[in-house]
Amino acid sequence: MSISRRDFVQGAAATMGAASLGILPKTLSAAENPASGKPVTTTGGERYIPYAKRTGAESVVWFTRDLSAEGLRAIVARVGGALKGRVGIKLHTGEKNGPNIIPRDWVRQLVARDLPKATIIETNTYYEGDRYTTAQHRETLRVNGWTFAPVDIIDDGGTVMLPVRGGKWFTQMSMGKGLLAYDSLLALTHFKGHVAGGFGGSNKNIGIGCADGRIGKAMIHTTPNQPNQWDIGKEEFMERMTESTKATVDHFAPRIAFVNVMRNMSVSCDCEGVKAQPVVTPNIGIVASLDILAADQASVDLVMALPDKDRAALAERMSTRHSFRQLSYMKELGMGNDRYRLIDIDKGDVRILPSDAVAHAKPFAG
Repeated sequence: MSISRRDFVQGAAATMGAASLGILPKTLSAAENPASGKPVTTTGGERYIPYAKRTGAESVVWFTRDLSAEGLRAIVARVGGALKGRVGIKLHTGEKNGPNIIPRDWVRQLVARDLPKATIIETNTYYEGDRYTTAQHRETLRVNGWTFAPVDIIDDGGTVMLPVRGGKWFTQMSMGKGLLAYDSLLALTHFKGHVAGGFGGSNKNIGIGCADGRIGKAMIHTTPNQPNQWDIGKEEFMERMTESTKATVDHFAPRIAFVNVMRNMSVSCDCEGVKAQPVVTPNIGIVASLDILAADQASVDLVMALPDKDRAALAERMSTRHSFRQLSYMKELGMGNDRYRLIDIDKGDVRILPSDAVAHAKPFAG
């Protein structure tokens, strides 16, 4: 894409400076390079860690194969007790006519029947396109059919800095100010691939999706004062994104829940809209947890449990982008467990393995 960076480079970075944006380094720490003062990125994000090599406690992850409005409602009910007060539903509403987003009718039924006072929340994009300005974004929402519930573009009214506890890249992250209007958050995520992130699960949905479109997303994607808007990649990008996520998760905890819908999993993100690569990975089901790391780890494990030919495209995308660093860094930051009990709600809440969950997955048929 040919995309301008003028809002960040000429605006926020020029007027606020790195320190006021919450960008480390400050005092050198063990995670920083003593020569440059820059945090040291942990490598190895291209390597998938099998379950047997993980350590620590286990969280609960609920699973259903029922990819329907009723299936979504059933699995949200397992984690919905965490949602109190005014609920924001963070989901990716997609570019115009995007073919792979979560079906609107599923979300419509969930809101109408289970979360009638909830609001869908979104932010404007960092790239120039059909969701770059609020006016453009609202037109895209109309085209895509997100008209059955209120949609709050949370950075339309400004930004707010939330603390990043324990981060090595940031001390705080710039979010859409409207986020503060909500008591609880449901991360309702279309799990899929991503051109930079490798995979987009709950971590990306929140880390990129709650950061505002001009300052926060630039802090994650771009080294200031150079021309490449997307110069930060691989493990450093995963770490920056995850620190952004941590700011939002810490803000809402324990009133936050995570649901990943594993359907129409292109290697492309929903931000690519009709230009997304064709889907070749089988549909799997829906997972839910109160633990963000467990939800994303289980989703990755389900993909990796598919036969080689069925997982190849998405597994290659995850590995080549070094995206497994999302998972290991969430664990390092104390955001959850990468071990879990996978509970099959279709079969009386029995514990199953990822291989059991995907045993009858069929090749994607469109």
